[in-house]
Amino acid sequence: MSITVTTWSLEQTSPDDLRPAAEPAGDVRIVRAEVPSPEFSRFLYTAVGGDIRWTDRLGLTYAEWQNVLDQPGTETWVAYENGTPAGYVELAAQDEGVVEIVYFGLIPAFRGRRIGGHLLSYGVARAWDLAERWPDRPPTKRVWLHTCSLDGPHAMDNYLRRGFRLFDTKTEEQPEVATPGPWPGAQA
Repeated sequence: MSITVTTWSLEQTSPDDLRPAAEPAGDVRIVRAEVPSPEFSRFLYTAVGGDIRWTDRLGLTYAEWQNVLDQPGTETWVAYENGTPAGYVELAAQDEGVVEIVYFGLIPAFRGRRIGGHLLSYGVARAWDLAERWPDRPPTKRVWLHTCSLDGPHAMDNYLRRGFRLFDTKTEEQPEVATPGPWPGAQA
């Protein structure tokens, strides 16, 4: 059985494109995970993407996770609400001043609390100033990401509100996969 999935690619080409969201009420902090940790990254990946069919990294070994995290210009920024991880944004520097927002999202219990717009704004700002933390990287000229019809219902609107512009759309049939959740049986 297959499903039709539409994937949209969006970009910003200047730091002036960013339209930051208001900060949410309460104790929300965003902190860079400075020690590359496959265990923590896998936790974030499954906790955020488990109900929206993120499966592309589930088969990675520990060494493969470590390799992804050790790439120069790769950063993970984590939002915490009252000390609890609420979501994350993963940045990956590419060639010629391009930075991809590889993953972005919130753990389901934290969605709908105005944390997502703030986290995305913060992550995009960090993509634009990435060269300050990675002096061997060229200044950022473009920040891009993709989202798809399987992502949360507010994802596209959040990206557009932050100043991203659509530059490509693809539709394809993909095999239907069970929603894995953050651990086996979590969605039962």
